[in-house]
Formats: sequence, C-alpha cells, structure tokens
Amino acid sequence: MDQQTSAPIVDSARLEELTRILQRYKSGKAQLERRVVAAENWWKLRNGAEESRESAFSDGGFRSKSGWLHNVIVSKHADGMEAYPEPLILPREPDDAAEAGMLTAVVPVVMEQNRFEDVYSDALWAKLKTGTGVYKIVWDASKLGGLGDIAICPVDLLNLFWEPGVKDIQDSRYFFHTALEDNDLLAERWPQLKGALRPGAFAATKFLYDDAVPTDGKSTVIDCYYKKWDGGRQLLHYVKYVGDVVLYASENEGAPLYEHGRYPFVFDPLFPVEGSPCGYGFVDLCKNPQTAIDLMDSAFIRNTMVGAMPRYFKRQDAGINEEELLDLSRPLVAVDGNLGEDALKIIDFRPLSGNYIEYQRERIRELRETSGNTETATGNLAQGVTAASAIAALQEASGKGSRDSTRGSYRAYTAAVELVIELIRQFYTLPRRFRIAGRSGAAEFVSYSNAALRPQDQGALAGQELGLRMPLFDIEVRARKSSPYTQVSRNELALQFYNLGFFDPGRAEQALLCLDMMDFDGKSELMEKLRALGGEREKLLAFRSLALALAAKYEPQLAEGLADSAGDETPRSKAGPLPRLRGGEKTERPQLRAVRERTRAASQPEAAR
Repeated sequence: MDQQTSAPIVDSARLEELTRILQRYKSGKAQLERRVVAAENWWKLRNGAEESRESAFSDGGFRSKSGWLHNVIVSKHADGMEAYPEPLILPREPDDAAEAGMLTAVVPVVMEQNRFEDVYSDALWAKLKTGTGVYKIVWDASKLGGLGDIAICPVDLLNLFWEPGVKDIQDSRYFFHTALEDNDLLAERWPQLKGALRPGAFAATKFLYDDAVPTDGKSTVIDCYYKKWDGGRQLLHYVKYVGDVVLYASENEGAPLYEHGRYPFVFDPLFPVEGSPCGYGFVDLCKNPQTAIDLMDSAFIRNTMVGAMPRYFKRQDAGINEEELLDLSRPLVAVDGNLGEDALKIIDFRPLSGNYIEYQRERIRELRETSGNTETATGNLAQGVTAASAIAALQEASGKGSRDSTRGSYRAYTAAVELVIELIRQFYTLPRRFRIAGRSGAAEFVSYSNAALRPQDQGALAGQELGLRMPLFDIEVRARKSSPYTQVSRNELALQFYNLGFFDPGRAEQALLCLDMMDFDGKSELMEKLRALGGEREKLLAFRSLALALAAKYEPQLAEGLADSAGDETPRSKAGPLPRLRGGEKTERPQLRAVRERTRAASQPEAAR
C-alpha cells in the first residue's frame, strides 16, 4: 500500500525499535519454548534425546518407548472432539432478539466456512501436548475475490511473542506474530522488497520436524500489534514489516486496524501457570512416570533376552570351536583334547522378581490416575463393581477432568465467537448470502449485513439526546450432540413423550408442569413449542364456540350438525391425567436409565455461558 507523502509515523527507526522489543520478548519465553519443543518430541515417541539430557542411565543400546502417555493424549482429544461446541447467541436487550437469532444461525456458517472443526482439533492437540492452544481470528481482505471475509486458523505457539510476566495477552504492550515466507513470493506481492531482502537478525524457534526444512531463500515476516489511547478509546494498531521495510502500518494510514481494540488471538491453556498466558500439558505432567515405565520395560526386555540366550565363561585353552557352539543348527560341536568341567561354565542368570513387575504396574497406574485416563474413563470397570449406583459414581468421577478441560476450551471458543461478531459488526457492510438451517430443519438462504449491529441512535428524551446504543450479546456454548448413542437417546426420549401424551394439545398444561421439573437438552425449545401448541388449541376452541353461537342464532338447522361434527372436545383445564405406557411396552429401570445418561455425559459439560 502506498505511503502518505508526509513523514510516516512508522519508519525504519521505529522498526528497529520494534525488533529490539521482539528480541527481548523472545528471550523472556526461552524456557517456555524449550518445554514446548521437548513436549512435541515426546508426543512423536522420539523421546530418547530428551531423556538422555536428564538421566545418565546407560541402557545398553535399547530403549523402550511405550505409548501410555500417547494414549492419554489421544483419549483426552477424543473426549474434547465428542463435545465439539456450537454457539447460542443471546440478546441483552429485547430489541436485539431478532438479530441474536440471525447471528446464532450465521456465525456457525462462518466458522464452518473456515473449517473450524479442523482448527479446533489442531488447537486441542496443541493444548493437550504442549499445554496451550491458540486461535487467530482476523479479517482477510483477499478472500472471496477481494470482498474479504473472516479468517480463523490455529497458530504455532513458537511464532508468538508477548511481554514477559503478563497472564492475559491483552495486557501486553506489544504482541508479535512471525512467519517465514519465500523471498520471491514476498517481492512479487510487495515490489518495494525487491533488492531489499537479506538474512534478518531474527529467527523464531522451530520444532524438530521429520522433514529437513530449509530456511535459505526465506525471510521472517513480522506482524506487530499494539494499542494506543485516543479520545478515551483504546485502539488497535498494526505493523507488518520485513527487516527495515514497512509493508503496512495502520498509523501511517490514519486508521486503527480493528474497532474492537483487542489482539486477534485467543489462548486456551490446559493447566494454567501464574505470570503466563500459557499452561503446561499432559507431557509435562506425566513424563516422569512414563520415563520410569520405559526404563523398566527396557530392563525387562534385556533380562528376557539374557534368559533366552545363555552366556558362558570359556577358558582360553578350552579348545572349543566357538562358531559351532554358537550355531544352534549344528548338533555336534568339535573340541580339541579332553573337555574339562571348568573349560566351559554357564553364566548364572537371575530372573527378575515379581516385585519389579508389580512396581511397574504401580507406575502405570500412577500415570493413569495422574492424567485421569483411568480404566473407568476408557470404558473398563474394576472387578466386583456391579451395582448401578457404584458404576455411575465411578464414571461420573472419571469424567471430571475431561469436562473441566472442555469447559476451558468453551471459554476460549466464546472469546473466539466474540471476535467473529465484532469483525462482522465492522466489515459486513455489504449484504452476504448464507445457507442456514431453518426452523423446520430445511435449508434456507438468507441475506445478512451489519446494519443492525452498528451503533444505533436512541433519539431524545425530554429534549436531551440519548446518544448511540451498541447492540451487545451474550454467548452460551453447548456441545453439538453428534454421537450415535446421543441421537438414539434423544429419539427414545421423544417417543416416550409421545406415548405419554405430552404432545396432546389438550394436556399441554400438565405436560409443561412435568417438563418444568425435568432437565435435558432442548427442554426450553420443547416447552416453547408446547406453549404455542396449547395457545393454538385455545384459539381453535374459542373460534368453534363462536361459530356454534352464531350458527345457533342465525342458522339453527345447522347448529346441531356443526356440534356433532366438532365432537365432544374437552377443555384443557378438564383434561384427564397423562396416560401410562401400554402394558405390552418394555420399560427400563430408572436407575439403569440414569446410569446410561451419566455415562454418556461423563466427558461432555453442560452448556456454559
């Protein structure tokens, strides 16, 4: 973008200052970067290098690399993806109810267009392995052929830099995001870089990839975000540069980057750490017992090999053909002279005691208990546990860790959705078409813009202007119920309601009283539909009574026929009790049904505001 003719606010001297700040920020997170790289190496089961740094134990050339810790992370990731979130946007003012309904339908489409399920999965992997997943939510002006749209992607934690000591990145004075890009592509996009690209003084830490990743012919592109106060508002500004060349600077353009004034990044830590926006993950928590398990596995295997292949002491003058002795396929071994008893002596072998094996089992149990990946959490129950209440209690306790982690992901998801709404508020000036799910479940195509999201004039009261009002919303996150068991359970619940007469308009009042004491997903929507159904029935009865009264007055000969055709409709207030299930139908014990429901919800939190 062309620079203004006046002296730019962000020049080469300013870039040098920003680079020095970036170097200081990088030095401040050096320990975090070492821990993150080590955690990734553990995840790839390439942990021999990491263990050798901490232990001088000589393993004789063999090192076991079991997958207990790997299985913990895989299991936790499965729990998180089973509770994949979706937003419910609620208005804070009654006038914004319609707009909240549109956002509830449109925002998931925007997320889906960004393949957010893949983004969520990648961030969840990083959260479990290294302790922190990061989302980036920005406006990409190049999308949709230049119209622009929201872009959401996961970010490598090693490429992010913030002020050391802050717990919330929004409190950092500056925030940096770096990326390596090819020099020829950079020069093609920004002609001012031709001839100005040279090896820079800054390079971010990289993971130890399986592939050899060359860095020659590439330059580090630095995105710097910072905040400034202007007229009582905190504005977000942005500089994009390579070396000492400015590619874009919002201050030079005279306008802030985003109106919401926040850094467009959301951190999702697993186990939080004071003084840092990042947390630590399961690798940091469980690598000690995993190391002990691997060392014992290595010792057990070597001991087994020694027992399977006996070793001997051989006297130098024994005259034994060693090649024939070691060749197990030859039945005869040649010797020179007489073979004395001391010419060849087997080396004593002492098999490992069962105490060692039991100790290894205890370390495995320690790892599983510490991580919450117990047998109950993976679907296995201890022997002797048969009572339904005991099974339910174990399964409820085993899912606490997963639910807590998922709630943390929901909080990060809420912050991401808030940024999406703010970008819609700022940039959706032109109507856009979206395919949404209508109230009947069929696909509908709607046109949507930010017209109702912009500040609105509240008019005047008693001669005083009330100023502008910004529509604000609350975000409730709930799990998308996608598992086959969940679908079957909801279908069975709907059939039970139908058989019990809950959907009979004449019994709507009693059904609502019963539903009010129940708790299940979708209860509020069902109660609203039953209220509407009962209201329509009341209107129908009122119109029928009016028709019969008019017919009796003006057409007496038709009144009796109309009454017979209408039937003997009982008013809702005089309806009988809800029918019981028919005797031929199978019923399920309430205790077993409660156990099934608790098992299903063990890893899925309730809706979180």
